[in-house]
Amino acid sequence: MSSQDEPLEVWIDQDLCTGDGICVQYAPEVFELDIDGLAYVKGEDQELQDAPGATVPVPLTLLQDVVDSAKECPGDCIHVRRTRDLVEVYGPDAV
Repeated sequence: MSSQDEPLEVWIDQDLCTGDGICVQYAPEVFELDIDGLAYVKGEDQELQDAPGATVPVPLTLLQDVVDSAKECPGDCIHVRRTRDLVEVYGPDAV
């Protein structure tokens, strides 16, 4: 099973976030800038998940947009990992 086929989750390290907003441009359904100028992930209810390390599932239909966000992020703060074993597959700590 490839990482394209299994459940993934995404989180943002706000300590590294530059507030550039590239992630919001790629995947506004998943990311949003808050009033503090930093990006956060959004739950399925569109509520910002502002707890440190909060994760949300990556919808399969948005996977490429989320991956592109992680690749283009100037702060290297977007982490995408497999849900089953928490191994990062996209982002600064990807194996």
